[in-house]
Amino acid sequence: MRKKIRVLIAKPGLDGHDRGAKVVARALRDAGMEVIYTGIRQTAEQIVNTAIQEDVDCLGLSILSGAHLKLFPKIVKLLKKRGGKNILIFGGGIIPSEDIPELKSMGVSKIFGPGTKTQGIIDFIKTQIDADGKRR
Repeated sequence: MRKKIRVLIAKPGLDGHDRGAKVVARALRDAGMEVIYTGIRQTAEQIVNTAIQEDVDCLGLSILSGAHLKLFPKIVKLLKKRGGKNILIFGGGIIPSEDIPELKSMGVSKIFGPGTKTQGIIDFIKTQIDADGKRR
């Protein structure tokens, strides 16, 4: 039997706007995934601790504050240090297109910008995680 894909949706930093993150979390849940939402204003350490404790397959980071080049790399580094190197990381929010190659080189698999259809996020995750919850 296929296990449910476990996804953590997190809001790093001081960004207090979470409508988009909640929409994504609900869409992933409705698509049959197990979703954990951290709430707003989470530190990199809090996010990584939750990802490890909850044994997630994917980590979705939502950011609107412009601090993505500072926070995303910190989260990626902490995840690797804590044994979460196989967790699929994706991001979304207000991220300039010129920053995307740098984020990808750090280990963020995909960035979803404003206006992305939730089905696109669902399809991406399902193509990246196999029936055992492992990255392809």
